[in-house]
Amino acid sequence: MRDILELVLAEALTRPFPQLTKRDARLPRVAGKVMAVIGVRRGGKTSFLWQCLADRFAAGRPRDSLILLGLEDDRLDGITVADLSWLVEEYFRRFPGRRDATTVTLCLDEIQVVPGWEKLVRRLVDTEEMELLVSGSSARLLSSEIATSMRGRAMDVLVYPFSFREALRHAGEEPTKPWTSMARAGRSRLDARLRAYLTVGGFPEAQGLEALDRFRLLRGYVDVMVLRDVIERHAVTNPLALRWLQRELLSSPAGAFSINKCFNTLKSQGVAVSKDTLHAYLAHLEDAFLIRTVALHTASERQRMVHPRKAYPIDQGMIALFQRTAAPQTGHALETAVLLHLERAHYTLGYVRTSDGYEVDFHASRPGADTLLVQVCASASDTATLARELRALAHVRQNYPEARALLVTMDADPPGTDLPEGVEWMPAARFLLEE
Repeated sequence: MRDILELVLAEALTRPFPQLTKRDARLPRVAGKVMAVIGVRRGGKTSFLWQCLADRFAAGRPRDSLILLGLEDDRLDGITVADLSWLVEEYFRRFPGRRDATTVTLCLDEIQVVPGWEKLVRRLVDTEEMELLVSGSSARLLSSEIATSMRGRAMDVLVYPFSFREALRHAGEEPTKPWTSMARAGRSRLDARLRAYLTVGGFPEAQGLEALDRFRLLRGYVDVMVLRDVIERHAVTNPLALRWLQRELLSSPAGAFSINKCFNTLKSQGVAVSKDTLHAYLAHLEDAFLIRTVALHTASERQRMVHPRKAYPIDQGMIALFQRTAAPQTGHALETAVLLHLERAHYTLGYVRTSDGYEVDFHASRPGADTLLVQVCASASDTATLARELRALAHVRQNYPEARALLVTMDADPPGTDLPEGVEWMPAARFLLEE
């Protein structure tokens, strides 16, 4: 193994920086922390690590102080924490002047494949003059592993598939002007690109593929996530129930669900599984970033727990894989894209439902920013649809008068009716391009 480790280290110190689409994620500016780069498989975590190293190289850092180790390399199969510790010591034997004299940036990609890695990472951050970035495909990398072992010494950076702006950048079409300064032709081009983005999604490898190839690629992603990040990682004993739950959630994007209802449906089909197991499987799917869920926004924890949650895929491009109808899913895809845009901007999200049945898709809040009430629909051209969406926004806003209320649609022009006081219309392309 050590001969292989020496070879891997030599490659890591000489490999050219790849030319990649710049991501808008950023590392928190907090010194002395391990940065945990987490996110869905194939969403761009490794590319983001390369971007971090390239930025440091461009700022004048020596190439041999910038190291990225991909721990899912098949040559490292079976690597132990002792092997990884030896590799770090071997680096300092080769470059003794780097120890305690200058900052070394070490990126450990897919760190979760090394059992017991947490103690090594903590020792390195405590004893070495080293900037440490670790990545993994499970939320548990931060929530239960790093947070417990690092005792407040770690911060997370969540990397998603491409945002709308990043997808445009990848295609060489990122706008250089703000929406308000664009000509109508430019806005129309962005509207057309948005419709493609809602179909293709944001996974980097899916960009530019024909529909059949994209479908097969994304289907493979889902299969690997479920197998590697859920079934194998958590030793799932009832994969039939897990797969049913996964399909149920992904086939109803933006739909409300409850574990009780899922349990009763499986029971009626003769599938033996407990409610506690289904709750655990849902948590595993969320840990793997395949599913995002939104709970009711309320000050009552009990109300939040008893009301159904809404489930979304990690990328709107996955909707076509599991949809049960041939009808376009534009509205659900747009709502998913809006959810992910708000999450990327670090908003805390919930949906709002009033006692008289009015519902708004998202209540979004974060420190230092306006609270948002966001209602999403594909088009407000239908009079009845527009009236329903505006009525819900106006009713809910009475309970949140400080919030900025937005109606987000795919329409090119504002609704042909007066909006209620305090409610704004915003075209979806503009909303998804703003921070």
